Amino acid sequence: MAGSNRGEENRLICNRCAHRCALGPGRRGICGVRENRGGLIECLVYGLLIAAQKDPIEKKPLYHVLPGTDSYSVATVGCNFRCGFCQNHHISQPSGREYPEGLRATPEEIVSSALREGAKSISYTYTEPSVFFEYARDTAIRAKEKGLLNIFVTNGYMTGETLDELEGLLDAANVDLKSFRDEFYRRLCQGSLEPVLASLKKMKELGIWVEVTTLIIPGENDGAAELKDIASFIASLGRETPWHISRFFPRFKMTQTPPTPVFTLETAREIGLAAGLKYVYLGNLTGGAGEVTCCSHCGGKLIERRGYRLVGFHLQEGRCPSCLVPLEGLFSPG
Repeated sequence: MAGSNRGEENRLICNRCAHRCALGPGRRGICGVRENRGGLIECLVYGLLIAAQKDPIEKKPLYHVLPGTDSYSVATVGCNFRCGFCQNHHISQPSGREYPEGLRATPEEIVSSALREGAKSISYTYTEPSVFFEYARDTAIRAKEKGLLNIFVTNGYMTGETLDELEGLLDAANVDLKSFRDEFYRRLCQGSLEPVLASLKKMKELGIWVEVTTLIIPGENDGAAELKDIASFIASLGRETPWHISRFFPRFKMTQTPPTPVFTLETAREIGLAAGLKYVYLGNLTGGAGEVTCCSHCGGKLIERRGYRLVGFHLQEGRCPSCLVPLEGLFSPG
């Protein structure tokens, strides 16, 4: 009975994410892909990919994990959030009980594809990996055996139990910290804030390399006070934790909301640096200081990017060539 506890009236409690859905016989969770079948919670999309392709790892975004390499990115249908601004809503929030036709692939086949494509890691991404946890875990085990890193791109709404099972398997994660207001999570995502904060803390405790992304949405989470709260929390995880600040563009149910002004992104970056964060990056905005990794000690340029492409890599054995201070992150394959 993986990922479940028995509740009242033959209901099972799915403990993969913080919703902890109580599922009666034949009932599915909020994610739409986990169901109580015959007294067991089954992952209905195990072995069924909706997306599989090679991406630059910078696209996740991860800037301190194997820079300049490719990550084999996989996803199934389903998500435990209902974000009205989701860029992948067609696969994360499919309508009805049927799923778009996908690609059948075993964990072994995923790993073989990643190796054939020359990827150095596998990213479980595009939708929410905790809802297809068993599939991701089994793939991660085999990926580790072949020397590949495992990466989650996640909303962070998993449980502590789920993270415990990933100890030693998950190398890195980019976690969306969408807001620092519970009201935002409840209204726009149908979730809550605290489980995300708890996941971020636990990931750091487990030794998982963490980078944080916040999509700045005009009129929703772009106030200076909230940005300061986000930056202060990330700094409490460790000042070395990179913060990716992304620009919003109209999409899905929020087509009337304008794109984020560049000035807002630049202000957010200044707030992050003022909070003591060593590395603050600007996403969906090509060019400028927001794409460059500088040494936190001497300020020298270590990694220069343009979009998802490296245009300068100056690290020497993971260290600044000028002052020899190491750059925090994962710079060697598993």
